[in-house]
Amino acid sequence: MSLNTASDIDDSLKPLCFVIMGFGKKTDYESGRTLDLNATYNEIIKPAAVDAGFRCIRADEVMHSGVIDLPMYEMLLRAELVIADITTGNPNAIYELGVRHALRPFSTIIMKEGRGKLYFDLNHVNTFSYDHLGEDIGASEARRAKSDLTSLINQVMTKLTPDSPVYTFLPRLIQPKLSDEEFEELIQRTEDSEEQFSQLIVSAEAALKSSEFFIAVRDFSAAVQLKPDDPYLLQQFALATYKSKLPTPIAALVNALKIITVLAPSTSNDPETLGITGAIHKRLWAITENPSELAEAVNYYGRGFNIRKDYYTGENYALCLNYQASIQADFAEKTFLHTSAKKVREQLLIILDEIINSQYFEERTDQKWVLATMANTLFGLGEEEKGKAYQARFYLEKDSEWEIETYEHSKRELLTLINS
Repeated sequence: MSLNTASDIDDSLKPLCFVIMGFGKKTDYESGRTLDLNATYNEIIKPAAVDAGFRCIRADEVMHSGVIDLPMYEMLLRAELVIADITTGNPNAIYELGVRHALRPFSTIIMKEGRGKLYFDLNHVNTFSYDHLGEDIGASEARRAKSDLTSLINQVMTKLTPDSPVYTFLPRLIQPKLSDEEFEELIQRTEDSEEQFSQLIVSAEAALKSSEFFIAVRDFSAAVQLKPDDPYLLQQFALATYKSKLPTPIAALVNALKIITVLAPSTSNDPETLGITGAIHKRLWAITENPSELAEAVNYYGRGFNIRKDYYTGENYALCLNYQASIQADFAEKTFLHTSAKKVREQLLIILDEIINSQYFEERTDQKWVLATMANTLFGLGEEEKGKAYQARFYLEKDSEWEIETYEHSKRELLTLINS
């Protein structure tokens, strides 16, 4: 084991905050929204714990394989503070919370996103709520939540009132003890693992955002080796794979379909899985012109939109309905498909208008794509002048030329279809 630096020595003297939660983007099936749990950890939980004087470790860094083993139980017993974010009903987090409540009477905080639900009666214990704007947490909400969580941590650590239902209702129960032997080494190993795993994900996400798809595929593939069943990693791995177009565009799509199939999209209700699967089939249809591929795209995009009502799946669902109309010989069926696409866009108009007029719209990281989708939705409904106004706002927000190219391609396809 390497010699500690001065900062390492200081950290070793700090109490441990062990965080129970998922990572990456997860779907909350109660609301149908996708929430970025990494944003919750990085913008609220970890800085709040550090401000309160703790060193902070997330449970996923102990449990790469998905198996709860000795290190996990040691952390749940020995950590001076545990924060459990049970947003999206994560079964691992809920189980680990129950273990913590059985092991320690004090110093456990439960968190959830505001529109989520508590899956059992925990109102008598320490709970904390925060709000997501879609996938994002707004800057003002992140500041508010971090400050309030720091205050709650300080309060919980000083009053030492039982927050475990087990010790509340069984007050004579004696808390188990564990020696200090090798515990610090376990924490150090876990912190090192956390840094390595985090760097892998950060690198993969950055590469995907900057269109360096070969790097994204490499890093997401390595992450999947560590957590082979995690939906977020598999979704991003499939996304990066089909966008890489390597070794050939069609081979990349077939490989991506194999990856996403692990998540059983044919029976899944996860909007992210459905959206990515729809995108793969849509691109397969563009290459092969096989109508069955287009039908699959309509199926997956349609299910994703009906579950989630988000603008991405909605825009693509409507476009694929127009594609189906373009290859339909029967006039009545063609009319029905165009009418169905119009009804989807009318729903999108309401959804997008609510997002754009929200007081938090300026804090969203996806502003440009909301504006681009609104422009195309209006063009699709024949409201050209209004569409041009939102298009101009999109051009002001864009960061790179590829974003304009993506938007312009989608617009050309749409106008060709509805004017044919």
